[in-house]
Amino acid sequence: MKYETVIGLEVHAQLKTRSKIFCSCSTEFGKAPNENTCPVCLGMPGVLPVLNRKVVEFAMKACLATHCEIQPMNQFARKNYFYPDLPKGYQVSQFDRPIGLSGHLTIQTADGPKRIGLTRIHMEEDAGKSIHGENLGDPDKSYVDYNRTGVPLIEIVSEPELRSAEDAREYLVALKSVLQYADVSDCNMEEGSFRCDANVSLRPAGQKEFGTRVELKNINSFKFVQKAIEHEVERQTKILDQGDQVVQETRLYDANRGVTYSMRSKEEAHDYRYFPEPDLVPVVCDADWIESIRRELPEMPEEKRQRFVEQYAIPEYDAGVLTTSRALADYFEQCVELFNQPKLVSNWIMGELLRLLNQDDRDIGDCPVTPRKLAGMLKLIDAGTISGKIAKTVFEEMYRTGKEPAAIIEEQGLTQISDEGALGQIVDDIIAASPEQVQQFKDGRDKVLGYFIGQAMKASKGQANPGLLNKLFKEKLGQA
Repeated sequence: MKYETVIGLEVHAQLKTRSKIFCSCSTEFGKAPNENTCPVCLGMPGVLPVLNRKVVEFAMKACLATHCEIQPMNQFARKNYFYPDLPKGYQVSQFDRPIGLSGHLTIQTADGPKRIGLTRIHMEEDAGKSIHGENLGDPDKSYVDYNRTGVPLIEIVSEPELRSAEDAREYLVALKSVLQYADVSDCNMEEGSFRCDANVSLRPAGQKEFGTRVELKNINSFKFVQKAIEHEVERQTKILDQGDQVVQETRLYDANRGVTYSMRSKEEAHDYRYFPEPDLVPVVCDADWIESIRRELPEMPEEKRQRFVEQYAIPEYDAGVLTTSRALADYFEQCVELFNQPKLVSNWIMGELLRLLNQDDRDIGDCPVTPRKLAGMLKLIDAGTISGKIAKTVFEEMYRTGKEPAAIIEEQGLTQISDEGALGQIVDDIIAASPEQVQQFKDGRDKVLGYFIGQAMKASKGQANPGLLNKLFKEKLGQA
């Protein structure tokens, strides 16, 4: 039987406030265990939470950036469950009155753009972190670090409208980009500030009712989200093909083995015994406040992508790559401002620059080649000082050392040879040594010209001016 995959994603994004959601403790990552704590975030008796206004404003920004409707009145609730990393025995979250409803994101799929609905966005506090003994040298003990307790989160819940692991990955890439553009989260997956749970189910093709869903918990990379979903689809397919029932449960993904394994049976909302948080009043978001937040939003990825296509006359694919992050888009525009050939700039950024950054797992913000240096090198190509081939050598050296392009060219003697006399001798030597190819050219096989130019570039160690070579070979071969 053929099955349709149904996927809904729940993403927790840490908001980049300096202090926690209900107290003044720092949210700084990497501090000594339990250093960023106080009686409020540790849930001591008699303490009261005070809502961080910045958390609400960042959540509102996220809602507006994802086209959600901000609710005029939203409310916090207690989500009751016991776990060692939850000191109060409950988590302050939002339940039936979240801050945002009914948004959407547009993703790029194999079949073209697709709009994915967002059910809701709500604010909540993070829990702590359990550290099991094998990581500290004592396998018989477990420890709890409460630094993360009370760190502000938003949870973004998608509609079950994703139909493949690839689409799920594209959705996460798009969501991360939007949140970073809005400057509400750094979305650092390694530090846990962007975490994903995936709800996966299968149903017979054409059936309207959903199948039994399985939740895949706390996956910390786009690659692993895709692999976890692919494995889960395969696992559920085998179960259904055997005539058995999929069990509703929460499963974890083992990246080393590439499999999911059972964690616990899946809880429902009533299991958490939600009720309104009695220590916090409802949050009122009036029209003036919402509008003031809207004015703070920058140009978002979709708008920027369309503008790049129209303003710079580059393909939609290029615009999509260049607007993946706000920093990369800014880099491109700074380059174009200095060297006004947008397509050439785009080619170098998408080719050599991103290749080296990905190879070294570096971000554009940590790139040693500044827009000024890249533009300076492109001007040297345009002026005929270096060839495109030599430029790749110059670029790699700029990337590795941070040196200026002109200094590298001078140090390594990479200036392009454009002297007709010097190149004429190279051309004569290659023609004399290639009688078979000369005859082919005379017989009308013009493509053999590429052979001659390739030999000349090799003889000149890549420094010959290709345009001049092309001219000389045509002249001399016509006379041969």
